[in-house]
Amino acid sequence: MITLYTIGFTKKSAKDFFELLKRHNVKTLIDVRISNSSQLAGFAKGSDLTYFLDQIGGIKYRHIVDFAPTKELLSDYRAGKVDWAGYEKVFADLMLKRHINKRYNVTNFDQCCFLCSEETPEHCHRRLLVEHLKAQAPNEVRIIHLV
Repeated sequence: MITLYTIGFTKKSAKDFFELLKRHNVKTLIDVRISNSSQLAGFAKGSDLTYFLDQIGGIKYRHIVDFAPTKELLSDYRAGKVDWAGYEKVFADLMLKRHINKRYNVTNFDQCCFLCSEETPEHCHRRLLVEHLKAQAPNEVRIIHLV
C-alpha cells in the first residue's frame, strides 16, 4: 500500500507541524506551492524547511512547481472570478496538460507529504493533486490529510 499525506501550515505552530510529520513517518515533504519563499510563516519558507526537516526528523524536502496551480488560476479563484468547481476543472486540465501521470509515478511518493498553505484540504489543490496521482493505482494508494 502506498501512502500519500497532505498538510497545510496555516494555523499550525512549528511544533505541531513537525510533530505531525514525524508521527506519520513522512520520508519526504513535497512543497506544491507556486512560490516557496514568500509565505508569512517563517518555518514554512523553502530554505528554512530544508534545514528544519532534516534536523528535526531526517525528512527530505522537494519543491515541485509542476504540482502547483498557475498564478492566474490562484488569482482568479481568490478574486472570486472562478468558483471552486471551476478551479477543480482548470486544475485537472492543468495536470493533464503537464502530463503529471506520465512524468511522475505515484510509487515514487510513498510516505511523502504534499505541502501547501491552506489549513484544510477541502479547498486546496494539494487534495486535487493527490487524488490525481491516486488514479494511477486506485486500489494501491491511500490518502491521509494531516490536520
